[in-house]
Amino acid sequence: MNPLNNHRHSLILGIIIALIIAVLLAGWPLSVSGPSLARWVHIVSGVFWIGLLYYFNVAQTPALAAAAADKGGPGGAGITKYVAPKALFWFRWTALATWIAGAWLLGENFLNAFTFRPGLVVIGIGAWLGTIMLLNVWGVIWPNQKKILGIVTATDEEKARARKTAGMASRINFVLSIPMLMCMAGQSHGLLFFHSG
Repeated sequence: MNPLNNHRHSLILGIIIALIIAVLLAGWPLSVSGPSLARWVHIVSGVFWIGLLYYFNVAQTPALAAAAADKGGPGGAGITKYVAPKALFWFRWTALATWIAGAWLLGENFLNAFTFRPGLVVIGIGAWLGTIMLLNVWGVIWPNQKKILGIVTATDEEKARARKTAGMASRINFVLSIPMLMCMAGQSHGLLFFHSG
């Protein structure tokens, strides 16, 4: 059985390779601190989440619009039936995993970050942006996508409204992701234009 023939097996293989590298670099038994593990989970799930957000905004949505405009073409049924439900599954659950790992990583500084205490203003802004984005995923995008994809019953008019609402929420998340990523990287990697205050 080749693990590269299945995305879940490939994901597991990637995790195993990462653990082997960690053992080789740190020795055995592997001593992974909570913050190190939280950071790793936060980064991996965040790349997954934001990668799908970018895919939806720069590839799938424009492709579906082009498919709808192409009266003689195959349409977007294949995407909405097969691609979108799987992508939205990973999208919403990696959004939640990213937020939970971020909260775990902040640990005792969780409230301090969200209240912009000194030294945590930058990460606090990033945490708030990520929280808004998570709420958009679960409270706006996913409920409307269920109507669009036929997971819940909706009239054509309700589906049209749902498309507009989900699309706008996704576009807002796309915009917010850019300053959110800047704040996340700025706090831990010291981007030149940030002070520690």
